[in-house]
Amino acid sequence: MKYVIGVDIGTQSTKCLLAGTDGKVHAQASVAYQPDTPKPLWAQQDCDVWFDAVCESVRACVAKSGIAATEIAAMCVSSLYGGAGVPVDEAMQPLHPCLIWMDRRATAEVDAVNANVDVARLQAITGNGVDSYYGFTKMLWIREHLPEVWAKTRWFLPPNSYVNWRLSGELAVDHSSAGNIGGVYDAAQRSWSHEALGMLGIPARMMPPRLVESSEVVGGLSAEWAAKLGLAEGMPLMGGGVDAAVATFCAGVTGSGDHVAMIGTSMCWGFVSPTVDARHKLITMPHVYRGADRSYVFGGAITAGAAVTWFREAFCQAEVAEAARTGEDAHALIERKAIEVPPGAEGLVFLPYLMGERSPIWDAQAKGAFIGLSLAHSRAHLYRAVLEGVSFALQHNIEAGRQSGQPLDDRLIVVGGAAHSDLWMQIVADVTGYPVFTIEEEVEAALGAAMLAALGAGLVDAASAERGWVTLVERARPGAAAQAVYRERFEIYKSLYPALRDAMHRLK
Repeated sequence: MKYVIGVDIGTQSTKCLLAGTDGKVHAQASVAYQPDTPKPLWAQQDCDVWFDAVCESVRACVAKSGIAATEIAAMCVSSLYGGAGVPVDEAMQPLHPCLIWMDRRATAEVDAVNANVDVARLQAITGNGVDSYYGFTKMLWIREHLPEVWAKTRWFLPPNSYVNWRLSGELAVDHSSAGNIGGVYDAAQRSWSHEALGMLGIPARMMPPRLVESSEVVGGLSAEWAAKLGLAEGMPLMGGGVDAAVATFCAGVTGSGDHVAMIGTSMCWGFVSPTVDARHKLITMPHVYRGADRSYVFGGAITAGAAVTWFREAFCQAEVAEAARTGEDAHALIERKAIEVPPGAEGLVFLPYLMGERSPIWDAQAKGAFIGLSLAHSRAHLYRAVLEGVSFALQHNIEAGRQSGQPLDDRLIVVGGAAHSDLWMQIVADVTGYPVFTIEEEVEAALGAAMLAALGAGLVDAASAERGWVTLVERARPGAAAQAVYRERFEIYKSLYPALRDAMHRLK
């Protein structure tokens, strides 16, 4: 049997696994880090942090497996959405940290595009709108605020493309990463759009000319890095792709209407569609599997698990201390109390807009809020309200997605750290009305990357890829009583942002 390596560069850690072509995982490793947030609404990362984490985790994984380098046939890297990408000069030296998906600093650039560019035409070309989430607005911020970096920039490289170049010397961008940049990629032609680039004032020369499928070979592992990682020289490296789509692929989401929610640091809900349409206010990019005729359409909340972590660290010192003393998980201790709180948190609603918000409201100046607080509310009420608020954000995106007219599958697959919580999975089922299924194996995007490596290397066929390597387990079914409560609360949730928007914008 041959083996493959899948790597997922995440916002807070890089995970690596080595699997056989039967999907069995033989070794795993991970490296943790944190994004740099030097100012409010800023989020960036030094690309060397990612590269070092990839190398460390791959090296550890290979060593743990005990499998000979000659038996490891291919590797694929999935990565977080790198926003603008890594700006590099002619010598391929990084010029500035990468402005990642969380970064919302490009608000003035969004206003300038909306005022001076034919946005309807931009949407028609790209299938995407205008927001500081998108990489092209972050590129414009660099142009306006870092002219010395802009003047030296030769290429903007997504994180996985940068890693592939370092390991192989070959430069390419996968279609999913290119499409997710937003206003520079022609969704119909599957190429960089010279028309859109001209409208935005971004030189086409900054876009690497070679675009590849996620399972396509970019190049072979160099002799230098083969020796350092314990792998064979020339081992093929595949294009890879954006982590949300790769995790979706891992969960078996390959056909029209299949949909999955990835709830980790952020929340991404997406579905597979044969069409591209910016009018539903979601994000569109080529899927990592059969991207020529299948789009991955998604939206989400900037802070999901990040909101839960924020609440734990800000308000749950007692549970954190008890967890340190007993060895239990702090979240489990908090949930033990929150599960006793009835659906709707007894009149409390949380808006999870802790770093602005993405779809479908698209407002970098949106603010988080607890609405309905009273002296009767405890920490457990607030914690449950946070879980419900993120779940309402999920439902808000599902509602937007239905506007595309694409029928959705009758089950919702959830991947990511939130899947560890039985309470949260039940809340998601009750809010959305879908039975919730999760992945039995704790692998997700890294295993999706390994599947892409195996597919690209010819070790599995398309039918095997579509069946997937994971086991789906039913976790929760919606309950009628809770659904009734949440239908009413969701309408209140949707009404709060428009009512509070002006006040949010005035709070600096």
